[in-house]
Amino acid sequence: MESLKKYALHVPQILLPAKGIDLKSWAVVACDQYTQDKDYWQKAEKIAQGKPSALHIILPEIYLNTLSQAEKERRTDDIKRTMADYLANGVFAPPLDAFIYTERKTSYGRLRKGLVAAIDLEAYDWRPEQKAKIRATEATILERIPPRVAIREGAPLEAPHIMLLVNDPARRFIEQTGEIVKQSGEKPVYDTDLMMEGGRITGRAVSGGKAMDNMGESLCAIEEANKAADGSVFMFAVGDGNHSLATAKTVWENLKKTAGAPADKNGHTAVPDRLKNHPARYALVEIVNLYDEGLTFEPIHRVLFNTDAKDLIRFVHSKLGGTPTPCKDGAELARTVEQSPSAFGFASLQGGFTCLNIPTDALAVSVFQPVLDEFIRSQEMIDFIHGADEVFRLAKQKDTVSILFPPIAKDSFFATVEKYGSLPRKSFSMGEASEKRFYLECRKLV
Repeated sequence: MESLKKYALHVPQILLPAKGIDLKSWAVVACDQYTQDKDYWQKAEKIAQGKPSALHIILPEIYLNTLSQAEKERRTDDIKRTMADYLANGVFAPPLDAFIYTERKTSYGRLRKGLVAAIDLEAYDWRPEQKAKIRATEATILERIPPRVAIREGAPLEAPHIMLLVNDPARRFIEQTGEIVKQSGEKPVYDTDLMMEGGRITGRAVSGGKAMDNMGESLCAIEEANKAADGSVFMFAVGDGNHSLATAKTVWENLKKTAGAPADKNGHTAVPDRLKNHPARYALVEIVNLYDEGLTFEPIHRVLFNTDAKDLIRFVHSKLGGTPTPCKDGAELARTVEQSPSAFGFASLQGGFTCLNIPTDALAVSVFQPVLDEFIRSQEMIDFIHGADEVFRLAKQKDTVSILFPPIAKDSFFATVEKYGSLPRKSFSMGEASEKRFYLECRKLV
């Protein structure tokens, strides 16, 4: 287990609900989902009412913009009191010193495999120039961190919805580890349906033997394959929960500063001896292979309002090149964009359907979004849309241009982040809202 520390992994002490706790009521989807769907969260509250539930120790983001500051502070205090109550009153089983191999069957019929682990926050940095082992994939919006810090700072527990990606086309680190664990006869530590069409999840402990040996060997190979010319290693990319991980990092950095640790010229603070094994140094995450067949990478499309399609296409073409090609209808446009990793589709009431295939070997969104930002006069002009059907529906509105984005190529994902740094905001989505990680495991922070 010591050998895994060089890869920023740490064996967590995981807290799971005690026997008799209804896991279907306990587990709840990530707080940053269904941010426009109050009905979803009201139904979740009814399911969890009067029962121990992770819902009582999180603050769904749908409420961040509607609660007053006083109400947010009251909710934060309630969350921390509930955490302390759960710890004191037998809600959790004795701590489990292990990683957990997970299999998540979603309501869409997909099976996603993962590994719940603690990662060393000393190895994570959202600033791309730092070349950390664990890197953000999308731009970090610093204003989103303080409300989360208010909840984590001083909290006795954490529950993870963070998902890290590992670049493992050989499928050894997670998939092979999982097969070894299952073949050993290891019984699940949990196996439950998830509320609100969340599917089902099964977890098995990984604590030693051949499974741990396989993890070490596969991580060694992944390290070599992801080592840059300057010696830096890109081990893990943050797929979901970047702002939650940035929050954990901020709380850890604040703790070090409070202890009087000095900072270097890059703003990195040394770890005082008395904090070297402090639980706040780590964050609980689920690691998923980028190449997992159950992990879908969906592009997030754009819609521009009060925009002339011809002006937009002319501007983008002047900046990025390529050849604008007319399409007869939305179906042809969607097919054309789907078949190329660097094609963008423009749909509008006035301009019809046009495809622009740009010359680039990077993820196309990383070069397209900066040009779009330059064109946009105000943020009110743009919205971010999931699903092609909605894109074409909005394109029927007057003075509206929908932009269909190409699929995300997994084989160039890590290379693009390595070369260009964090991707633009809203570059991709990993599955549908109901497929996102559910809070199930917890870990003590104090």
